[in-house]
Amino acid sequence: MNSILEDFKRAFQTGNILNQLIVINVVVFIVFGILGVFMQLSGATALYDTIYLYLSLPSNPKEIVYQPLAFITYMFMHRGIFHILWNMLFLYWFGRLITGYLGQNKILGLYVWGGLAGGALYVLAYNLLPFYESVAANSTLVGASGAVLAVVVGAATFQPNFTVQLFLFGPVRIKYIAAFVVLSSFFGVTGSNAGGEIAHLGGALMGYIIITQLQKGNDWSKSVVQFISWVKSFFVRQPKIYVSHKKEQKTSRKSRKSSSTSKSSKNTSQAEIDAILDKISEKGYDALSKEEKQKLFNASKD
Repeated sequence: MNSILEDFKRAFQTGNILNQLIVINVVVFIVFGILGVFMQLSGATALYDTIYLYLSLPSNPKEIVYQPLAFITYMFMHRGIFHILWNMLFLYWFGRLITGYLGQNKILGLYVWGGLAGGALYVLAYNLLPFYESVAANSTLVGASGAVLAVVVGAATFQPNFTVQLFLFGPVRIKYIAAFVVLSSFFGVTGSNAGGEIAHLGGALMGYIIITQLQKGNDWSKSVVQFISWVKSFFVRQPKIYVSHKKEQKTSRKSRKSSSTSKSSKNTSQAEIDAILDKISEKGYDALSKEEKQKLFNASKD
């Protein structure tokens, strides 16, 4: 068991956002699975159901007012092993394509915005469409499917002709996989998992919008990364950095020339330091490369 925990810890500490999203989902699923078994065996089923419902996204707007964080927590909750298994497999397969071509911040933006869009469309549909009127008052939503569909459609929008090998089918372009998943969700909006299928569509639409906006030069992931960095700043202590400057006395003409050259060098160095400090402000100290950390350390000794 300790070996498994160490594997999870190492996977999370690599700084790979795709791995971190998968680890968070799996850990939450395992913790609530174990908690559910023990609480039901001890007769505390009602308490477990209350906790689970509080982290799920209700379709009733009156309940959302008292649990607004459910728009975030619901996308890390799952019902059953196959629910989380397929979500994490699709997240890994298509997420690697996003991180490989666009970087890690884009996968985070797609996941969060996709989850929010999926949840929002679910709430709107259940409260505005007459078909769901009979179930809208007591329905809840859990699962990363909306967030994952944003990643799937985002990858297919960015690299539509990227080909993967599918068992029994051979090489298939990912645009057809994405289209199949989206159509399946659309056909299921009147079925037993209507809320989940609606969330899929909301996430898929958001994934398409985010990538098309990115191609136009608008990076929607920046706001997500900046917000999460701001939240992390309350919990992660960053090292204090002191950068001092030495004043040089002007003497002879030769000295002034030397001083001018030195000052120019200092200005260049300071520009680099400013860029590094900006990077810390935006992404945190851990985002710095080894070379950047060394430059910062050297500057702090001046």
